[in-house]
Amino acid sequence: MRGDASGEDGAHARILRVVRSVPKGRVVTYGQVARLAGLPGHARLVGYALHALREGTRVPWQRVINAKGEVSLRAEPGREGLQRAILEREGVRFDARGRVDLARFRWAPVNPRRSAA
Repeated sequence: MRGDASGEDGAHARILRVVRSVPKGRVVTYGQVARLAGLPGHARLVGYALHALREGTRVPWQRVINAKGEVSLRAEPGREGLQRAILEREGVRFDARGRVDLARFRWAPVNPRRSAA
């Protein structure tokens, strides 16, 4: 992760606000973050915003996974393992196929409209 999305446009700021609201031990999908940020259909933009984060950021980027419940592949070898390890330390469990049970671990905000507000 590189750069700093804090100075990015409003879309990145809304995405990061949603991601910051995801509690420890829960996950969200890229598409879910996009919808909660008021950007339906822009899951890829979520990936761009997360990729722009600086190393050591406090934004819990690791809590964003793909719609299959998997950690997405990264350009940097080994980053997938890091993400999985962090999630496991937070209590998220993976099955034998490397997938998270979204029915169990997906975060659902009480008031979805407030997530992006």
